[in-house]
Amino acid sequence: MNKKSIEYSKAIEELNKILSDLESENIDVDELSGKVKRAIELIRLCKNKIKRTEMEVKNMMGEFEEELSGDNRE
Repeated sequence: MNKKSIEYSKAIEELNKILSDLESENIDVDELSGKVKRAIELIRLCKNKIKRTEMEVKNMMGEFEEELSGDNRE
């Protein structure tokens, strides 16, 4: 995978382009393996970004709930 991380939206955009290329059946057999490999890399990247974001949101919500319960005790 690229050392440089790309934004989720850019990864989805690139995945859609690869999918479009594959569906058009105009892709060269020599390019097929590389396109599939890149698609897998992008899917992993997106999956990891979703997991990280989900964890961050859960942590923030937990902290917020703690603040709210602390405010209720005063």
